[in-house]
Amino acid sequence: MGVAMIRRLLPILLALGATAAAPSHAPRRIVSLNLCADQLLVDLADRDQIAGLTRNATDAEMSAVAARVRGLHILGQSAEEILAIDPDLIVGTPPFQGGMMAVLAPHHYPVVDLAWASSYADIVAQIRQVARAVGHPERGEALIARMNRDLAALPRAPGHPVGAYYQRRGYMTGTGTLVDDMMNRVGLTNLAAKLGKPALSQVSLEEMIAAKPDYLIVETGSDHVVDQGTEMLHHPILDHIPRLRLPQAWTVCGGPAYVQAAQSLARQIAAARTR
Repeated sequence: MGVAMIRRLLPILLALGATAAAPSHAPRRIVSLNLCADQLLVDLADRDQIAGLTRNATDAEMSAVAARVRGLHILGQSAEEILAIDPDLIVGTPPFQGGMMAVLAPHHYPVVDLAWASSYADIVAQIRQVARAVGHPERGEALIARMNRDLAALPRAPGHPVGAYYQRRGYMTGTGTLVDDMMNRVGLTNLAAKLGKPALSQVSLEEMIAAKPDYLIVETGSDHVVDQGTEMLHHPILDHIPRLRLPQAWTVCGGPAYVQAAQSLARQIAAARTR
């Protein structure tokens, strides 16, 4: 077979491969057992395929799709409720709820497990995984194409300014994380990398000031003091460091909200540079 013929056939073979990877019959009663699975299902499955989402799906502080789940069934915390639904697909496993899975296991429901996403590449892989499982691989590819296009258009901060993703009680997000991946994408250097910190570390106010980051990245939920955990983020000693604000719902899970978060960071950095 000549090279020209292979080039003509390759798109067809790839399409056939994608079709073969999808289930022969799309599932009709899909249940999500964690917040990240909630968000992928809302983006990739038909609404009438979704038989249950977790109670966190409606929490705007945690869920990037909270405004879009109205009318969908929200699960309680019992395995019996899931047994009553008799799902033909379960996506995700509940964190710290091995007991529920032990009850469900004997029924041998098809399960798609989602690993923790620590990079954009992980997000892309999970979108493809879930899109195939729910019977809409083409929908996943279209979503990925839009995300790739939007990310390719992002400006990068010149000069590699240093940012610190600083959270309540002084915790800083380190390297090898989704937030670190996002910071690098918009041209920021993660302070954790400069200090040799692990994926999550506690950094005192004194250490933060001594490190002199160009930006603090904080969650919008910490804009006001609500407890001791958020109080330290409002210490006057931090006032001179420009802040970039992101909703927690955009960073807690790997998903399409990654793009919104990266776009917001890029806009805020550009705005700060013009002040």
